[in-house]
Amino acid sequence: MTQKKKPKVYITRRLPEVVETRMRELFDAELNIDDTPRSQPELVAAVKSADVLVPTLTDRIDAALIEQAGPQLKLIACFSNGVDNVDVEAAARRGITVTNTPNVLTEDTADMTMALILAAPRRLAEGARILTDRKGEWAGWSPTWMLGRRIWGKRLGIVGMGRIGTAVAKRAKAFGLSIHYHNRHRVRPDTEDALEATYWDSLDQMLARVDIVSVNCPSTPATYHLLSARRLELMQPSSYIVNTARGGIIDETALIKCLREGKIAGAGLDVFENEPAVNPKLLKLAAEGKVVLLPHMSSATLEGRVDMGEKVVINIRTFFDGHRPPDRVLPSRV
Repeated sequence: MTQKKKPKVYITRRLPEVVETRMRELFDAELNIDDTPRSQPELVAAVKSADVLVPTLTDRIDAALIEQAGPQLKLIACFSNGVDNVDVEAAARRGITVTNTPNVLTEDTADMTMALILAAPRRLAEGARILTDRKGEWAGWSPTWMLGRRIWGKRLGIVGMGRIGTAVAKRAKAFGLSIHYHNRHRVRPDTEDALEATYWDSLDQMLARVDIVSVNCPSTPATYHLLSARRLELMQPSSYIVNTARGGIIDETALIKCLREGKIAGAGLDVFENEPAVNPKLLKLAAEGKVVLLPHMSSATLEGRVDMGEKVVINIRTFFDGHRPPDRVLPSRV
């Protein structure tokens, strides 16, 4: 009996070893051993020869790239939850299926969101740097030194009450925050009741009345600069903003201006508008203790990355077994 030919799978970045081993066992997999981001010409060459492209969120899979794909490319199996870097409609026009890896990073991202909700008001990063970077400055405990702001009893406004936003709300409630949220649709009554959450149809009104804002909505054309200059100025001078979603949801230039002018007390950011570049003005604000900055690591756990890899494998195997992959992304849902 003739052995079924393995699909040729092109993987754009280094993945956990256990995932890469599984890929090599099941597919004709081309790995990225040194983890150097693939250039656009390299991606063009890949789509002309591979049956499956496995991109990550930093790879730009636009219409121009997809139009250069060979007829053999039938699947773009994204190693990511979001697919804002992929032109799903262009892929659909070429008969190429797109999949993602949803629902595996919820808890990890919510953990880091909660960490930033704590870190910004309580000046955690600033305090840690005093011991490591400014040795000798700490003279011991003092009643008025390094005072931050209490989070217990404060109002948390969640922008985007999906899976991650709901997971953040559960953690925040345990820390004594009252939950407020703005979403395209109101969540189920039992979820709202369990979280004792207040729904705001108007984002503007919510922003003006909460102490901490957590950005947890997806990145879409509709959410680009959702937190605009006008909306940021609605926030209270004592308030904080945390973003673990996508950098473009906040107008970064406007945020820097508000922080510099004291219109917002502080921020915790894991994502940036022009990644991997970080605005030097943000770095300066971080050095001054006004913001906590992380290098897009809210979902970075070994367990989470392995779970993502397993979803990619399942999507590829299901597709080439002639069935609809479980995590197919349709254009209307992007």
